Amino acid sequence: MASFVLKVRNLTKIYGERKAVDNISFEVFQGEIFGFLGPNGAGKTTTLKIITGLAKPTSGLVEVCGYNVVRKFEKAVNNIGGIIENPELYSYMSGIDNLKYYASLYNGITRAKIKEVIELVGMQSRIKDKVKTYSLGMRQRVGIAQALLHSPRLLVLDEPTNGLDPEGIQEMRGFLKKLAHEQKISIIISSHILSEMEQLCDTIAIIDNGKIIEVKSLQEIKQTAEKSQKISIRVDYPNYAGKIIMSKLNVEVQIAGNSIIFPLQDENIPKATSALIAKGISIYGVTTLTKSLEEVFMEIIEKHRNRSASVAIF
Repeated sequence: MASFVLKVRNLTKIYGERKAVDNISFEVFQGEIFGFLGPNGAGKTTTLKIITGLAKPTSGLVEVCGYNVVRKFEKAVNNIGGIIENPELYSYMSGIDNLKYYASLYNGITRAKIKEVIELVGMQSRIKDKVKTYSLGMRQRVGIAQALLHSPRLLVLDEPTNGLDPEGIQEMRGFLKKLAHEQKISIIISSHILSEMEQLCDTIAIIDNGKIIEVKSLQEIKQTAEKSQKISIRVDYPNYAGKIIMSKLNVEVQIAGNSIIFPLQDENIPKATSALIAKGISIYGVTTLTKSLEEVFMEIIEKHRNRSASVAIF
């Protein structure tokens, strides 16, 4: 079983009277891509800043490779590479000179290591060009190369696809998957775009108003969507057809235009169509409806907010 690279326990960060991060806990395994998903202002960037040592927690524990980020700061951050908000690069210098300068801040980073990270991020053909000539995607790649120079076991990225074009996003996605699954580097990544997280992450933590609502594997989220599947049957007399289905299958039925919609179970399809045909109902189409992951995400957020509002009232 893979070991924890990052462990967060009961982490809280308070600014004035506002809890930016509210008692959150989670773990990230070796070689895992862990996604922090939530709306803007949910607490994602604050959490990543605490993990990387850029901000101190009000309370709680953060351990990287077993080292407490507050008490064993140097040992902890030696295992972390990251880009929070934007990669820190000198525009007037070339990519290679930026990497050489950053390497000089550490002991023991060799030319071979610099060459290795350049190849890893696929920047061999442009690394000698000035950074000011780079696209945003190239800057991100060189920033990640910089973050990988000291061979960290945890890579922390805050909205790394933000501002990239579709091709750049696709390239970044493939590159990060390669880092995690082939190089066994753990990656924690934040975003407010579910479609990106869906195609990239192994595990997703949903965060809202500083609280982690749920932590689920992508497979678990997909299973939740599949369990909510419904069947839609387009008919000539939907109200009459709905009454037939409710009587025959004992399920709740919705009417939408000329369609009747009810929960999907495999045995319901032949039972429903047979019952409708027997009563003289014409069937013009049968469709399976599955909730998108966006809908599942929004439902989880709404349920959490409704529960929080109920607690506040009482």
